[in-house]
Amino acid sequence: MSGPTRDNALDHVVVIVFENRSFDNLLGRLYEPGEVRSFEGVLGKELSNPIPAWAENGADRTVVPYGVAANLDTPNPDPGEEYQHVNTQLFGTIDPPLNRCELADKMVAPYNVPGSPVPVPTMDGFVADYISAFTAEIGRQPTYVEYSQIMAGYTPEQLPVVSALARGFATFDHWFCEVPSQTFPNRSFFHAATSSGFVVNMDPPDSFPVRNTAETLFERLESKGLTWRVYCDPPSHISFTGLVHAARLYPRFAENFVTTDRFLEDAADGALPTYSFVEPNMWHGHNDMHPAFNALLPGLKIDAPESVVGGEALLAKIYNAVRSASSSRGSNAYNTLLMVNFDEHGGTFDHVPPPPAPPPDPAARVGQLGFRFDRSGVRVPALAISAWIPEHTVVNDEYRNTSIIRTMRERWTLGAPFSARDAIAANIAPTLSLDKPRDPKDWPDVVAQPVPQFDASLVPADTPLRPLARAALSGLFALGKELGHAVPDTFHGGIKSGEAIALLHDTFGHVFPGLHQQQ
Repeated sequence: MSGPTRDNALDHVVVIVFENRSFDNLLGRLYEPGEVRSFEGVLGKELSNPIPAWAENGADRTVVPYGVAANLDTPNPDPGEEYQHVNTQLFGTIDPPLNRCELADKMVAPYNVPGSPVPVPTMDGFVADYISAFTAEIGRQPTYVEYSQIMAGYTPEQLPVVSALARGFATFDHWFCEVPSQTFPNRSFFHAATSSGFVVNMDPPDSFPVRNTAETLFERLESKGLTWRVYCDPPSHISFTGLVHAARLYPRFAENFVTTDRFLEDAADGALPTYSFVEPNMWHGHNDMHPAFNALLPGLKIDAPESVVGGEALLAKIYNAVRSASSSRGSNAYNTLLMVNFDEHGGTFDHVPPPPAPPPDPAARVGQLGFRFDRSGVRVPALAISAWIPEHTVVNDEYRNTSIIRTMRERWTLGAPFSARDAIAANIAPTLSLDKPRDPKDWPDVVAQPVPQFDASLVPADTPLRPLARAALSGLFALGKELGHAVPDTFHGGIKSGEAIALLHDTFGHVFPGLHQQQ
C-alpha cells in the first residue's frame, strides 16, 4: 500500500455494540485528573448515592460512595434497565410509592417520572432502584454489600483491552444513548433514529418485529449501491438487529446476516462492506458485557463466568482483524473506522445528567408509557479507532448513538435526516484529525484475559432464559405469525432453555440461515 489519504478514512465503517454499561462503569477511571486536557471521569470527585430510609439494611450509613468493582462480574444480579427503573435512577423518585419493590411490568403511571416539566436528572437514585429491583426479583431486601455494588466501576487494569484502545485512540466522554430505557428501543435508534414510539423490549411481542416500520440506514446504503452486513458472534441463532427491524429487513436475512467468522475472512481479504455491524453473542455464555443474572438463580449457571471478559476477547479479535487488514485495493487498516459502542447503560451508575433531546417526530403522538422522547438516555462508553486518530484523544463534545447515522449520511450523501434526533447528532469525522496516518504496527497491542470455558450445551434444559433472550424469542413468535409460518399458538413467558433451543433450531432455523449453518 502506498499513499493512503484521509479522504478515504471512512470508506469502511465497522461498529460493534455491546450491552448495558455506563461510561463511569467501564471508563470512569481511564485517566487521572490532569493527565489529559479534559476528561469527565470519576477520579478526584466525591461521588455517592443516598441510601433510602426504607432500606432494611445499612440505612444508617446514609450514602454509598463510588468505589471499585470487587470482581469482573459486577454488578450481579443485573440492575433494572426498563424505562420505569431508569426514571428512578435518574431522579431518585418512586412515584407512586406502590411502585417500590415491584417488577417493572407491574409499575403504574407516572412510572417514577417526578413531574412536568421533567427536571434535570439528579443521578441519585441508583441505590434506591437497585434495592427496589433486587427485592422484586429475589423476594428479600439486599444487604449493604449486595446493593453497594451498583456504585462501583472498573479500573483500567481490570479491563486491559478496552482501556488500551481507549488510551490508544479516541474516547468520547459525553456520548449518550438515545432512550432512557433498555435494549430494543436503543438498538432501533442506532439504525433508524427512532423506535416507532416503543420504549421497552418486545412488549407487546410484535412491537419491533412487526410494527417498527421505520426506514433504516441499511436501506439508505443500498439506495446508493453501497454494501452492508450484520455479523453475529456464534452461537447466536438470531440477529437482534434483524429482529428489531424485521418489518423492513426480513427479505435480507438470508444474504446480509452472517457470523463473525465471515467478518474475519472479509477483513483479511479486504472485502469488508461499506458498513459492518457486529453483534456479540447475547444468549447463554454471552460475551456482550451485559451484567450477569447468576445471583437471581443460585446453583444455576446461565451466564459465562466474569461477564466482561468474553466481551473484551471479542473486541480484541475484531480490533486485530481491522489492524492487520492490508489489502491494497479493498478494505484495510487505513480506510476503516472501528467504533466501539454500547446500546444503553443497563442500570449501572453514571454521574453526568443526560441532556434533553428533540423527539424524533415532533408531530407524533405520545409514545409508550407516556414518554415523549424528549430526553436522552444515560452516558455510555464510546471509542473511535482509526489510523487517523491521535492517541490519548478525548472528545468532550456531545455525541449520541445516532452519530453513527449522521456520519454515514454525510460521508456517503445518503439524504435527509432520518429524524430530528440524527439531525442534531454530531459527526464523528472531525475526530479523524491527523494529516499523516499512524502505521498499524505502532497501534496498541491488546491481549485479552483468558476466557473461562462455558459450554452452553451443559446448561440444564429447565434453566430460565435470560430476559433479553426471552424478549427476542417472543419477537420471533410474533414475526413468524405475521409471515404465516407454522409456529406454536402461544408464547409463554416461563419458557425454559431446552424448549427455546429446540424452537430456534426446528421452528425458526430458517429465519437466519447464515447463523445456523455453522452451529
